[in-house]
Amino acid sequence: MQLFGIPNCSTVKKAKDWLQHHNIAYEFHDFKKNGVNHTLIEGWLTQMSWDKLVNRTGMTWRNLTDAEKSSIQDADSALKLMVEKSSVIKRPILVKNGKIISLGFNEATYKDLLS
Repeated sequence: MQLFGIPNCSTVKKAKDWLQHHNIAYEFHDFKKNGVNHTLIEGWLTQMSWDKLVNRTGMTWRNLTDAEKSSIQDADSALKLMVEKSSVIKRPILVKNGKIISLGFNEATYKDLLS
């Protein structure tokens, strides 16, 4: 199982703490250190719509210009943005056997999925 995100994100910290507390093994993929690529994001886009993967409430999105924001209209434009600015990806993303099983962190959802 893999957990994707950035280490200083409070939601990612909650997910990591929950997984560790429940002795669930995972590999952490740090967007900042390991980056993301077209292949990874394309795979996610086959499983989930781009508008769910793009975090429109975070600082990265808010710091985009209005022109940049309005240019994100479809999966292709979102993919380009997510590869260029990985911090705009909603996090954490929990992946098992190549499939997204959870986006964001919700304790009840993790409990249902992993207990």
